Amino acid sequence: MARTLLRFASVSLVGALVALAACAPQPPAVVLLKADGVTRLSVQTGDYDAQLEALNASARKLGDALLTDGGDSTSGNVVVSPASLLIALGMLRAGTSGATAAEMDAVLGLPAEGRDEAMNALLTSLEKYDGDPGSVDEDNPPRKPVMHAANGLFVERSTPTGQDFLATLGRQYGTGVYPVSFQDEAATKPAIDRWVNDNTGGRIKEAPAGYDPKNTFSLVNALYFAAAWQTPFSANDTYDRPFTKAGGEVVNVPTMGETVSMKYAEAAGWKAVDLPYAEGFVMRLVLPDAGTPGSDSPAAVSAEVLAGVEKSLAEAPSDVVTIALPKWDHKTTFDLRKVFASLGLKEMLATESDFDAIQGGMRLTQAAQAANIKVAEKGTVAAAVTQINATDSAGTASEREIILDHPFHYQIVHSETGLPLFTGWVADPR
Repeated sequence: MARTLLRFASVSLVGALVALAACAPQPPAVVLLKADGVTRLSVQTGDYDAQLEALNASARKLGDALLTDGGDSTSGNVVVSPASLLIALGMLRAGTSGATAAEMDAVLGLPAEGRDEAMNALLTSLEKYDGDPGSVDEDNPPRKPVMHAANGLFVERSTPTGQDFLATLGRQYGTGVYPVSFQDEAATKPAIDRWVNDNTGGRIKEAPAGYDPKNTFSLVNALYFAAAWQTPFSANDTYDRPFTKAGGEVVNVPTMGETVSMKYAEAAGWKAVDLPYAEGFVMRLVLPDAGTPGSDSPAAVSAEVLAGVEKSLAEAPSDVVTIALPKWDHKTTFDLRKVFASLGLKEMLATESDFDAIQGGMRLTQAAQAANIKVAEKGTVAAAVTQINATDSAGTASEREIILDHPFHYQIVHSETGLPLFTGWVADPR
């Protein structure tokens, strides 16, 4: 396996050096490097339709597993980013071989061919909406959505890292590498945390996985989303309405109301809408039928159900729909190693040889995700960070309505690709 230390050339996101660490005291600047001669490949989403559908199915499966796990939630409310996890796992898969690679492909349903190119196409399609999360006024989300995706790789500067692996990340994921000393926690932990903070507009301030100076590898994906609704809700029409929690308790929660043109579909067990943002994205809301067994838990909206919802909404015409939607502001963190185990990724968690193309004898030590979302009258703001760490062995009347007055599922979906960027379960909007 390739273990030679990769030669680097300085490259820049906004300049030659990226100072990521805290201001006082000022640790040494962390230099973003990239392989000599490696540039991001130009791809088109239309060339990878089948692969993108497979990636969407994988994202739905990952979202299902995350919601089922529930993370650190004690209220039943969960927010996750299947897209962030999918992208991070895609980067890891680029350097994986043997039984672990076969297991990841089988469990996650990754495309047999063109996997990395399809990931590139997906990321490229999102770049139309890229922007600086730090510039967003979150009390007034922008009419043109900001959808910022960032991939970072921090590696121990004294540990050889595979050239082919890093070149693939550069070509297909636009990922450079930050050579650091993990044993120098005073410099490296603030650097990683600053990267997370900058790429989420401060919504997530620290990397979600605990810091371990024995690590030699830390792969990080960040997603940030902010967008105004196509038709804002009027604050004058927000008032307390009853919401029935699991178990039958009724609570009064601030609930927005509006009549909007949107796609509407229903089938046995659920009804759903695509509530549009001003451009490029929708919030998909899936309301299980009240009173049926299991309707008050995330299991009611499985990956299979979501696939049916997606198909039905894709075929549905726009209709005039009256909607009552609670406001919410939720956050969740996850130990992803538990999620990986629940999916059956046993080889990935145990191997000390199938990541040799990344670092010799590398094994996963930590994996975590932090996600949050705020939904209000003017729009939505959300952020997520996925981190995988490792060490080497060295007003109009309508006929339709959807009243979200009991637990429900939601997704933020990129309209062009169908990718679920964020997904969640609202058990109690408070």
